[in-house]
Amino acid sequence: MIIGTVVVELNLPGVDSLKEKRRRIKSLLARLRNKFNISAAEVDYNDSHRMAGLGIAVVTNEKRFADQVIAKVISLIDNESEMTIIDYRVEII
Repeated sequence: MIIGTVVVELNLPGVDSLKEKRRRIKSLLARLRNKFNISAAEVDYNDSHRMAGLGIAVVTNEKRFADQVIAKVISLIDNESEMTIIDYRVEII
């Protein structure tokens, strides 16, 4: 069993409330789950309205597949116009 994880730190420019932040993050997480069949949640910066930390995991039987899914997830997030990736850390277990 291979577990691929990525922690993504995001900047959310133009967000002025936690309600708006949660709406954007909830929408992104739902799209990621539906498109890639992964586990995803907001895991950091819960009380900051302009920052978000996402934890994403994929379980598979091939390392290459985990790498591919994580790369596609990062690409989708990077193409979001409402947020900017500050940093991300990938770990394959």
